[in-house]
Amino acid sequence: METEALKDKTAIVGIGHTEYSKDSGRSEMSLAVEAIRNAIADAGLKPSDIDGIAKFSMDNNDPVDIAANLGIPELRFYAEAPYGGGGGPVGSILLGAMAVATGMANCVIAFRAMNERSGRGTPRFGRAAVRRGASGVGAYLEPYGLFSPAQMVALAARRHMHLYGTKSADFGAISVACRTHAQTNPNAVMRGRPITIEDHQSSRIIADPLHLLDCCLETDGGAAVVITSADRAKNGPHKPTYIMGGAFGAGEWNAQRVVKNVEKAETESTVTGKALFARAGIAHSDVDVCFVYDHFTPLVLMAIEELGFCQRGEGGDFVSDGKLLWPHGSLPLNTSGGNLSEGYIHGMENVVEAVRQLRGQAINQVPDAEVAFVSSGNGVPTTAMLLHR
Repeated sequence: METEALKDKTAIVGIGHTEYSKDSGRSEMSLAVEAIRNAIADAGLKPSDIDGIAKFSMDNNDPVDIAANLGIPELRFYAEAPYGGGGGPVGSILLGAMAVATGMANCVIAFRAMNERSGRGTPRFGRAAVRRGASGVGAYLEPYGLFSPAQMVALAARRHMHLYGTKSADFGAISVACRTHAQTNPNAVMRGRPITIEDHQSSRIIADPLHLLDCCLETDGGAAVVITSADRAKNGPHKPTYIMGGAFGAGEWNAQRVVKNVEKAETESTVTGKALFARAGIAHSDVDVCFVYDHFTPLVLMAIEELGFCQRGEGGDFVSDGKLLWPHGSLPLNTSGGNLSEGYIHGMENVVEAVRQLRGQAINQVPDAEVAFVSSGNGVPTTAMLLHR
């Protein structure tokens, strides 16, 4: 079995976030600083204790400017994780964990902050642009009307339906689970707006077979975590959340090059899942609560298959029997509402909730949760990690 040099060497000791909204009315730097300050305070630390910052490459905030705004005297480490929703949230945390484990830094902040909904400072993928033709990969896609992520996911979803008999209502089960969990979460954008499978099926089509309720939110806000060594973590105000292992996965089957090929024997999630569980030395059955990056529901279903929670083609039955629903499901999914219903902070909000679950502080608390799985995407180069208390 593959060994993991990172296993239990580091821990998440602080979590923080801002309000999640449709229009923050604030700069993205302000959102980042608030989320990071909250995470530092939650860890029982001061800004001067932080000496590393890791971010998502699409984040518009510069680490040096963040350090200046926070009063961090010196950065010994800074890094970025690329690739859409795939590499970002978990990838930046793993970069921070590797820096701490190798002595490059003592305490690292990983964060994501953006005005995704109001659009101040964050270009939206697929927004019409004035230009002469399409550049890069877009030159092979846009002439045929393939502009948006929803359209690309729709092609993969339809192929999965054709191959395995997956139904639109199976995708809806994921949407309903996330929305149900958001109803008790005061931070959730979609609190007070419950849905049923019937609501999902009657919601308007965005890109056939994707309905509106198959698509994640666009949200303004920020979220952050503090990573430090396992030894330092013991002195914090909360139970440490240890990083059991992490993995990155990418290849020729990613959407950056082609639309996701659901017939490939191995995908980014397959590679990531195999490495991750081997490194952590546990089985899928040991996972108590699951956080799968919920950008579009078909890719959540495919990720569950490819990560090894069930076999290829079994995802429809797996997600539709109630196992994803808290409090009685055997594998509660995205218990704060996720990208679909809490707020779209590129999945960093899912990490915050995973830590709460393992601390025993979650609103929709899974009893005696010991192990949490968190992934950062599917259909793009992706990252994932396993956490335990």
